[in-house]
Amino acid sequence: MVTLDVRPQLLDALSALRDRVASARFPLPLTGAPRARANRDELLAQLDDYLVPRLRQPEAPLLVVIGGSTGAGKSTLVNSLVGRQVSEAGVLRPTTRTPVLVCNPEDHHWFAGLRVLPELTRVWMPDHADQSARPERRSGRGERRPGAERGERVLRIETAATLPRGLALLDAPDIDSLVARNRELAAELMCAADIWVMVTTAARYADAVPWHLLRTAKEYDATLVSVLDRVPHQVLADVSRQYGALLTKAGLGEVPRFTIPELPESAGGGGLLPATAVAPLREWLTHRVQDPAAGAHAMSRTAAGLLTSLDSRMPELAGAVSAQYAAALRLTAAVDEAYEREHARVRGRLQAGGVLAGTALSRWRSYPLDCSAGELLDAIVESLAALLLCSVSAAGQRIDERWSREPAAAARELAERDADREGAEHRIGLEARRWSRVLEEYVEDEVRGQENPPDAEVVTALLVTALLGGRRARTAGEALAERIGAHGALKLRDRGGRLLTECVEKVLRAERHRRLAPLAALDIQPEPQAELIAALSVLKKER
Repeated sequence: MVTLDVRPQLLDALSALRDRVASARFPLPLTGAPRARANRDELLAQLDDYLVPRLRQPEAPLLVVIGGSTGAGKSTLVNSLVGRQVSEAGVLRPTTRTPVLVCNPEDHHWFAGLRVLPELTRVWMPDHADQSARPERRSGRGERRPGAERGERVLRIETAATLPRGLALLDAPDIDSLVARNRELAAELMCAADIWVMVTTAARYADAVPWHLLRTAKEYDATLVSVLDRVPHQVLADVSRQYGALLTKAGLGEVPRFTIPELPESAGGGGLLPATAVAPLREWLTHRVQDPAAGAHAMSRTAAGLLTSLDSRMPELAGAVSAQYAAALRLTAAVDEAYEREHARVRGRLQAGGVLAGTALSRWRSYPLDCSAGELLDAIVESLAALLLCSVSAAGQRIDERWSREPAAAARELAERDADREGAEHRIGLEARRWSRVLEEYVEDEVRGQENPPDAEVVTALLVTALLGGRRARTAGEALAERIGAHGALKLRDRGGRLLTECVEKVLRAERHRRLAPLAALDIQPEPQAELIAALSVLKKER
């Protein structure tokens, strides 16, 4: 059996790299995010389904995945290589909905467990001589049970003594299936292959889909075989020559190529092709497992090619992670800048007595003849809340304008901010009224014990007016000092001013956090980029 010399340090480095790849996330809808997610998922599939299990158990059978486009004759080819029908073939498309893995009975244990494709539920015939027996199923976790759940992804395992030991064939769904789940599964199965067999037809050998698969195999330097199927006899030489020229032009001229002529059995009846039609391919595959050097070459080339591909794929993944963090920083900076600007504007308005305007100013001018202390206090507190609400709204508009230029902000959970004005108005009003109540408690403490204590509500109204009225409320400060003394008035104004600063900061900070909450929930950090590069560096050293 073929063996590879794999050091434990390499496996440890590969496992650490795999964990870093699995932790990479791309939640923001940047231009490159879909590609990054697809690359991460493909890389994980190749690591989990092929590279790690292959390096851990190099003595396991070679897995040959038969892939190709719709109607290419993959299932008929597999059945013909095995010598009996193990995979459904026919004219109905897509035919292969459940992938079928065929191996020698003595190799069955290699594929019944979790070594490769652990996410697929195993289904196999307990008595392979009796094809009418009910299939037995085992989940990807290894447990036996009477049936698979609806929607569960299944891998059917067949055994055939006609296949040599050490060789397994896997009939994959169409890579261009109209069913998205089939396309995704086909791509995942190809990632588990030691040898990729790409099947196309005389009518479709120039289509984009099979060439995408061929170029992907070339990119990873995987062991690749091409089968040109269903070629009419009268054009066999011409089509074969043209296809070979295309392969050479694409840098794939050295890829083993097999041509199968169009035969009556090729039409959708599910019949087996004559043994002579598939004999060259069967002999080539058999040679891989019977000749240790040939098998080692096929296995090592695919494994080494995948390892080498990490040199370019990991930095690309790290770059996509970095782009996510950079976008998150830009979004956060836009929010911070907007609220810092509004905070400065609010401070300026407070210092200029901007709160004492409109209704609040009218109340102050009519106090105390036509306005009570309570009405004055309520009017000024409402004006403070209105100023803060206006500031929050202005910050939100500025953020919206900045974020509208950022693709990263297009995610629904980010775009859906708390735009309910009544909700913001309620929250800000609560904080303003809480500030006035605490001031009133300060006033009560200050006047308590005086020989003729003044009305606490009147003192509070004068204090609030003096704090928020600017030059328009000079007389409020004088009246306050007359009632509780200059020292008491100074102390209350100092405490009230500090409390006002805290109130403003608390309101703006809370609304800023509300705006950033969806972004913060994504927890986009800078460390994953460095961790990906570090993991690759360790792996390259061990390699």
